[in-house]
Amino acid sequence: MGNNPAYIQAAKDLGKGLVQNKLRLVYGGGNVGLMGALSNTVLDNNGAIRGIIPEFLQQREALHTRVHDMLVTNDMHRRKSHLYAEGDAFVVLPGGLGTFDETVEIITWRQLQLHNKPIFILNIAQWAEAFDKTLHTAVQQGFAEESILKLYEITPDVSTTLKRIRETLGITP
Repeated sequence: MGNNPAYIQAAKDLGKGLVQNKLRLVYGGGNVGLMGALSNTVLDNNGAIRGIIPEFLQQREALHTRVHDMLVTNDMHRRKSHLYAEGDAFVVLPGGLGTFDETVEIITWRQLQLHNKPIFILNIAQWAEAFDKTLHTAVQQGFAEESILKLYEITPDVSTTLKRIRETLGITP
């Protein structure tokens, strides 16, 4: 789950902020790691939550039994499809390969104009800088158009992320 306590605190702060702004959390349905901290905070504060998990990950990612609105899909592709369809905006917290996979895919889908939803990558403890640098390098080396850099936004903290969500979705505080 990462060894920086700032990651856990950011997940909890995001959970509180979602509830305060009356925003529903749509997430992968697990009860471990940062997403566990985020979902537990939303639940502990009586927030709205929707979990979407594929059958094969129910045990591995510890299906969150407190989430009552849980969709179990046949596979990862259906899970992602539901996550992307049901989200109004995407917030990326620090993570590993699954996080990178989903982040690149949702940015690619936006590039392909399959959606035009905002994508915010939370730069807690400089976690997002290497990812951002990789995309800049792809542009510099001619593998991607410079326009891809406008498909996502790196945000420095949870409060800025919540502010940007409100602005882009037209939500008044």
